Amino acid sequence: MVKVITDIFGREIRLDDGRWKHIITVHPEIERYRKEVEETVSNPDKIKRSLYSNEVVIYYRQKVLNGKHMAVVIKVNDDKFVITAYMTDRIKEGEMIWQRS
Repeated sequence: MVKVITDIFGREIRLDDGRWKHIITVHPEIERYRKEVEETVSNPDKIKRSLYSNEVVIYYRQKVLNGKHMAVVIKVNDDKFVITAYMTDRIKEGEMIWQRS
């Protein structure tokens, strides 16, 4: 099944079951946080561009789990989709694209 999440710019971002299974295999700690992953895409606190690719952005939602940030990495080329998601203590370097005021 494919879940389509509309981000703050009105873009439709895909998260399919195969990708979700991959994410929770690599980051099993977020298996019970799929709703929070989707909320991070639709209602982030910050969005930064990846240092490694102009087509990759990271959506952050602060203090989701024990003070950690949820990070959702999204490919924003013609085929917009979630690459991965994970919990982190810090926000990565990179160009700030958008920030909640």
